[in-house]
Amino acid sequence: MSFNRKDLLGLEHLDKKEIQTILDAAKSFKNMFTRSIKKAPALIGKTVVTLFCEPSTRTRTSFEVAAKRLSADVISIAPKTSSFVKGESLVDTAKTLEAMKADIIIIRHTCAGAPELLAKNLNASIINAGDGFHEHPTQGLLDLYTMYDKKKKIEGLKVLLVGDILHSRVARSNIWALTKFGAKVRVVGPPTLIPKSISSLGVEVFYDLDEAMKDVDVVNILRIQMERQQGAFFPSKHEYNELYQVTEKRLKNAKPDVLIMHPGPMNRGTEIDDEVADSPASVINEQVTNGIAIRMAVLHLLALARNKQGRKHTC
Repeated sequence: MSFNRKDLLGLEHLDKKEIQTILDAAKSFKNMFTRSIKKAPALIGKTVVTLFCEPSTRTRTSFEVAAKRLSADVISIAPKTSSFVKGESLVDTAKTLEAMKADIIIIRHTCAGAPELLAKNLNASIINAGDGFHEHPTQGLLDLYTMYDKKKKIEGLKVLLVGDILHSRVARSNIWALTKFGAKVRVVGPPTLIPKSISSLGVEVFYDLDEAMKDVDVVNILRIQMERQQGAFFPSKHEYNELYQVTEKRLKNAKPDVLIMHPGPMNRGTEIDDEVADSPASVINEQVTNGIAIRMAVLHLLALARNKQGRKHTC
């Protein structure tokens, strides 16, 4: 097994072999979905805690479904009804959960680096479910898995990330994963939503969507994060629609068998129109299904690594 880490904090520091191990495990778990009983005993006796300090439906629910399908005990913590409101620190809250024998803590936080802080202070395994503008590793993994499942390769694929690159942890995780597997990554969006240093990550930068769309194999459309737009990064929603909304007309520049992806939730009529979202080229719902398989794989591999380390310590 090429995965011996205590935590999953991001894809930047995972090597290709580690990522491939997760993808291979996810394929096995996805095969379970066709069974009448979609459960495995891999995490019997383990406790998995979801600690989401930002709103989430897809990611939190996906992790909880994944953990339950592996037979774990699952606890969901809502910060508004926890000791956070009484002034308790993130580390102290997490240590309390660990004292209750939590084996794996899945955290989403507004601050980049929050999962790493917990990983340094706890023995429990920490999974980053999105931290600030930093990374969203399981989304990057499920996007990579979906592309490979449909295209049967990653190396040489032209993948276009469209939209709010500046605020997107999904974009960063996608870039780290795709470039390690030899994809040719492009980013496009308003100049104010493209980080100045993004080209240093090995991507090609565009500001014109029609030009960026030429001959691409995959278009991954990022959500315009309205909650982070206090800085008025573009003049109006109408202008964004005119310049950067992915439409059927614009897709004519892409390859005929282009894949349409979106991490969700979609802002229909803003970054993507209905015809594209509901087209045969769209694999958006499949991404959701693949997300469960990827998260099952991550939970399973972390548990195996913990067991392996535990055996070492008792020898």
